Amino acid sequence: MVALNTTEVMDIIPNRYPILYIDYVDEIVPDESLIATKNVTINEPYFQGHFPHNPVMPGVFIIETMAQAASILILSSPQFKNKTAYMTGVDKAKFKRMIKPGDVMKVHVQFDKMRERMGTVKVATYVDDQLATSAELMFVVSDVEQTK
Repeated sequence: MVALNTTEVMDIIPNRYPILYIDYVDEIVPDESLIATKNVTINEPYFQGHFPHNPVMPGVFIIETMAQAASILILSSPQFKNKTAYMTGVDKAKFKRMIKPGDVMKVHVQFDKMRERMGTVKVATYVDDQLATSAELMFVVSDVEQTK
């Protein structure tokens, strides 16, 4: 079990501000599972318009946060080191609870299927130990190395 800070996360995935949504990784078991944290704050740019008097994290940004957490797990595998993972599909997405400023979103990722450079992961987000979102994400890993 390993933990990663923000700088270590940025060493693995290419995302940067303003579209880096993972604050840190609580634990990772390479080739198996990951738990990451996103601290949701009112300072997020999308809260200016979604919705001004009732701020709610947009579903598309929740899915993006899930995809970033999945990318960290995928790209932590030795065979994918320094590569880029791309989301190719979303299945069975369910939004059970609104995510609002002040929430601490825990993202749980579990490898499901893997074949060469593509596969699926099961992802769920929790706030206060309550299921907020779940989905299956499909991905492909580029065979081109990232340049830093």
